[in-house]
Amino acid sequence: MHALPEQTPALIRLSDYRAPAWRVETVELDFDLGIDASELSARLLLRRDPAQNAPLRLDGENLQLLSITLDGQQLPATAYRYLGNVLEVDGAHDGSVLETRVRLRPAANTALEGLYLSGSREAGFLLTQCEAEGFRHITFFTDRPDVQSRYTVTLRADRTRFPVLLAGGNPDGAGELEGGRHWARFVDPHPKPSYLFALVAGRLEKIERDYVTADGRAVQLKIWAEADAIDRCDYAMDALERSMRWDEQAYGRNYDLDVFHVVATHDFNMGAMENKGLNIFNAKCLLADPDSTTDDEYRHVEAVVAHEYFHNWSGNRVTCRDWFQLSLKEGLTVFREQSFSADMNSAPLKRIEDVALLRRAQFPEDAGPLAHPVRPAQYSEINNFYTATVYEKGSELVRMLAGALGQDGFRRGMDRYFERNDGRAATLEDFLAALGDANDTDLMPYLAWYGQAGTPRLSARGHYDAARHEYTLTLTQHMTGMAGTESRPPLPIPVKLALFTRHGDMLPLHLDGQMSKNVNELVVVLAGAEQHFVFTNVVTAPVPSLLRGFSAPVILECDYTPDELALLLAHDVDGFNRWEAGQQLATRAYENLRDGSSTEALHAWREALALLFNNSAIDDALLADLLTPPGEIELAERETAIDPQRIHDLRQRLQQRLAERLGAAALRQRYQALAAYTSIALDAPSQARRRLKRRVLELLNLLDSQGACELATAQYRNAPGMTDRLAALTVLVRSGASQAAAALHEYRERYADNALALDKWFAVQAQLPGEPALERVLLLGRDAAFTLKNPNRVQALLGAFVRGNPSGFHRIDGAGYRLLAERLVTLDTLNPQVAARLATAFNGWQRLEPLRREAARAAIVELARHDGLSRNLTEILGSVLNH
Repeated sequence: MHALPEQTPALIRLSDYRAPAWRVETVELDFDLGIDASELSARLLLRRDPAQNAPLRLDGENLQLLSITLDGQQLPATAYRYLGNVLEVDGAHDGSVLETRVRLRPAANTALEGLYLSGSREAGFLLTQCEAEGFRHITFFTDRPDVQSRYTVTLRADRTRFPVLLAGGNPDGAGELEGGRHWARFVDPHPKPSYLFALVAGRLEKIERDYVTADGRAVQLKIWAEADAIDRCDYAMDALERSMRWDEQAYGRNYDLDVFHVVATHDFNMGAMENKGLNIFNAKCLLADPDSTTDDEYRHVEAVVAHEYFHNWSGNRVTCRDWFQLSLKEGLTVFREQSFSADMNSAPLKRIEDVALLRRAQFPEDAGPLAHPVRPAQYSEINNFYTATVYEKGSELVRMLAGALGQDGFRRGMDRYFERNDGRAATLEDFLAALGDANDTDLMPYLAWYGQAGTPRLSARGHYDAARHEYTLTLTQHMTGMAGTESRPPLPIPVKLALFTRHGDMLPLHLDGQMSKNVNELVVVLAGAEQHFVFTNVVTAPVPSLLRGFSAPVILECDYTPDELALLLAHDVDGFNRWEAGQQLATRAYENLRDGSSTEALHAWREALALLFNNSAIDDALLADLLTPPGEIELAERETAIDPQRIHDLRQRLQQRLAERLGAAALRQRYQALAAYTSIALDAPSQARRRLKRRVLELLNLLDSQGACELATAQYRNAPGMTDRLAALTVLVRSGASQAAAALHEYRERYADNALALDKWFAVQAQLPGEPALERVLLLGRDAAFTLKNPNRVQALLGAFVRGNPSGFHRIDGAGYRLLAERLVTLDTLNPQVAARLATAFNGWQRLEPLRREAARAAIVELARHDGLSRNLTEILGSVLNH
């Protein structure tokens, strides 16, 4: 136990939830906007809960109160108190009208929460970010998601400086004012929580499109960006239209306002925000063009556009009762977004991508001191809970429910959920009840998944009785590594499975005790600690394919032989499980090299992939993924004393052994065949070829670095788009090629005025493997284009270094840890949210080997001793140190 100074913030507990004593029926906001100072008059119609005898208390932070009236009467100073970020007002009653006027300082707001300036004073624009608790930085309010109000917003500003005025809701008038000023009014007919409020004001250009919903509503779609970026918004507009049509068809959900605005900004703490009728996007999640956007980024733009639009129902029309229910909107919407992306692209590849992210980001989170349930029982700072657990694991729990109910059953359940809760602030219990009631089943046992941290382990053992032609599959669940897990009740774990012959053919499944349905794939649910499933009429000893499609977020432990994994890798028709067999086999091969033990798994892995490499029928993108072993972060999860440099070196050896088996000549021949295609099209075959070309070049570089770097130099020079250009640059930089400096210089000159492309320039260098990375990061930190005030630039350099470069960050001398700690002190004064997220890189330091562990501990302790750290950073450091 490593105690922190006495500054740990107070805890907010789920068990303490009480309905609000005061609600706000209507909100009228009147802004006079300016860069240095903006003033806001707010008029709140108050409603009091007659069952509660509590004074009127409103949240408000960093507000300069100019005036306050209650029911038309100016209040004396003795009638209200503004202390500790709470305004308490005497004399209010049900139906009272409270009016306040406050002054805000947008240009001085570097935390990017509330009302702030994006860009320069001369050319930037004003915007807001209110989730989770940013509205209290704008005006006094009961700033909690279960207070839903109807908003009328009037904006006034200088027309030359702020020609575009936007707020959520439908437009309700605009006009001119004296002195070159103008105004615009917006009315949102739908009650919404304060975290969904938004405004934008400044010099922006737009593209627009007319859209008619399935229920006949005419909607204007408008995407806004600064003049130098508006020509990169067309792909996002197409993605928005696809998202709207898909939601109508898949969920029966139609848009419900007359206009839908989307705005791009380079200064944003998150990816995007689903404000009702006025989505605000981090530019990296909206802007796209072939010259500066990779294939992966195109798909990401499409996914984020869909995610924010889908929130219109799963988050806005039905919101969460309190922030403990955050996954009710985020986990559900991630699942909807993933389903959309699977339909728009390749379902198997999308599933591989999602599970790889889960294992890379969420599994380590669940295994370290920052582990928390999908629905936490308590928190100090809610912004610290926008995590992979809430989002990605939350999505996996929804996927489990959808799998258990089937496609039609899940749709019925979602219809019931939206019907029951439209306009309400709901809970996870409401969600499970609606899905269960619509299908006459009890889903409440799944609630246990939401209440416990950690990743369950699923053990599988098979026994074949040749005489009886029976195969018995025994499934056992347990939790390890978490205190108190021994007493937890078992979870319902749905396991989708199939059985294969030793020749790779699927067997028909006859589960004892169930009617034969002539199927070769089914789902069984492990409801207890251990269960036996007996399959009859099994004509030969089978090889089980388990957790098909990753049917539950667990760690599977099964005593497959290398040959059985190789069989599944070669023959499984489930694209995800084919990849999963390859990942398991590659992990075994890695362990062969690490332990100096038998090379059986290494041999099986190399031979299986050699056959697939020469199989022209396999999809190029899937082959690229199959040729890629688990990453260094995933491999580290299997170690007890983590040495990131050793893991990096062993993984490089593993890939080199694969490259040797494939052969330099075969790799070069495949590369040249793929390089013959120069299209920048975004169709699936074109993207797949570029994906495989990058992987082949990486493998070739392990055998013939000089030859591969010559190919990479030519590829960089002739690249028709960013995907090929960045792939080539990455190979040159990470291999330390002599051509890297010239390519980096050319890239910097080419994209000097393109912030998103320049972020990639920082990131590719920050991920230079091993000890040289630190010196490069220090050098880049002094670059004129680097600033701690921009979250994207911080993540591109420091984030890529501490989260995407284990061998570089985890130097044995601790210099990487000290660098992060030093930067966090400064960053925390500017933007506590970004600082806290970056500090999560310290998660899991206890599992490092002793020298690194002590160096990390010393850096964290020294950081924690600093006075004046934010609540955000203090909570992260407290969790990291004291668990």
